[in-house]
Amino acid sequence: MPSEKSVGAIIFLKDKEVKYLLLHYESGHWDYVKGHVEKGESEEETLLREAKEEAGLMDLKIIDGFKEKIKYFFKADGKLISKEVVFYLAETKTEEIVLSHEHKDFRWLSFEKARDLVTFKNAKELLKKADAFLKKKKSLRDFG
Repeated sequence: MPSEKSVGAIIFLKDKEVKYLLLHYESGHWDYVKGHVEKGESEEETLLREAKEEAGLMDLKIIDGFKEKIKYFFKADGKLISKEVVFYLAETKTEEIVLSHEHKDFRWLSFEKARDLVTFKNAKELLKKADAFLKKKKSLRDFG
């Protein structure tokens, strides 16, 4: 069975509260920045490239200690494909987003609103884990 690997990020910014970035994909779903690992790229390099290409973000700071993997199957050209996506948590200071042709809209949302809008169940679970991770780091005063 063919397989693919992608890397993505739950991207946030801190204003008065933490807000998460969701992208509205052309296919209709709301999800995070993510994309295929290109030959010779590390996961972190893929993440930084995808954030720049999909959202115009060039100042991401990957947060140590958060790394989650999801796996699922999809069909393309009549073939079943196994996909693994590795997600990181990353902070930006840039609120302005420059969308790629792959997306039709974006939103910066509180945890509750982002959780309600993100389309897939596994993406909702990732957001819950990311938000809990940030709250724990903040309570430990280990977060900038």
